[in-house]
Amino acid sequence: MNKIIKKERKKNMKVISLFAGAGGMDLGFIKAGHEIIWVNDNDLDSCNTYEKNLKHKPVCMDIEKVPSSEIPSGDIVIGGFPCQGFSIANPYRNTGDKRNKLYLELLRVIKDKKPKYFVAENVTGLCSIGGYDTKEDRKNHLGKVLKVILEELRNAIPIGYHVEFKILNSANFGVPQIRRRVIILGTRKDIKNILKHPNPTHSKDEGGHLPKWKSVRNAISDLPEEPTDKIPNHLGTSHQVKINGHIGNRATQWDKASPTIVGRGGGTGGPVIIPHPNLKRRMTVRETARIQCFPDDFIFEGSVSSQYRQIGNAVPWPLAYHIAKSIPIENS
Repeated sequence: MNKIIKKERKKNMKVISLFAGAGGMDLGFIKAGHEIIWVNDNDLDSCNTYEKNLKHKPVCMDIEKVPSSEIPSGDIVIGGFPCQGFSIANPYRNTGDKRNKLYLELLRVIKDKKPKYFVAENVTGLCSIGGYDTKEDRKNHLGKVLKVILEELRNAIPIGYHVEFKILNSANFGVPQIRRRVIILGTRKDIKNILKHPNPTHSKDEGGHLPKWKSVRNAISDLPEEPTDKIPNHLGTSHQVKINGHIGNRATQWDKASPTIVGRGGGTGGPVIIPHPNLKRRMTVRETARIQCFPDDFIFEGSVSSQYRQIGNAVPWPLAYHIAKSIPIENS
């Protein structure tokens, strides 16, 4: 069996995947035993990467153009809806950014397909956009826009959904990277067992009952330090290293978790690639993929810039896997 899609258990639930990208979140759900039955993304390179590795052909077009009648019914809807308008890496973010409204397509599919569960992922910038109504909301990371999104998801169908959100750090789930993301979970109110956020499997500090965070050394130290095309996607950018404390320009340290891998910089800029720990060059595509936990036989299509972007926009599969494992089996 292909190492990429080796599963832990029998197929459990049928999954509709929106904004799938290269398939990081889907890979986690597949490894947890679920079945992807329908996939959508509008980026051709991402769709080609997804099909090549996960052996499922995405519907490659804008989700706004896909009628709900053409989407099969499933048990779970998942989606990391596009987040460039929400990201703290985008200094121009605002409530009017049209990319911020793509969550309405996620909402539309949930309304029309009425899945038992849904899982939505986004950047932490979503929590603060629009400001806060109260100090308590600020403390709880519950911004005005997020409030609206949660309320609309709760009332997506007449019976309603139990909805909760939490900020999870992928480093706490075995990913060698500090990557904090908002994870919104929904359970249809006629389903007895409510989907809950998973407990961490790793800890930042030593000495506890959990293993310590994985480091950059754990992820890439066995790769040749000199980029080579003899290893798939082990090529990179010639963009010079400039350590200045900004996103993409922070020193990467061998024995610590990596800085966040991002899909792009501020505004409409291209992908920002973190430095290699030697600080002499940027990380290659394969090294970046390792930091995001993609297996080495997961091959990325498109230009080098596109490959970086696909990886930076992905959900690391171990985080998705632990979320997927939290879905109660008895409701399948």
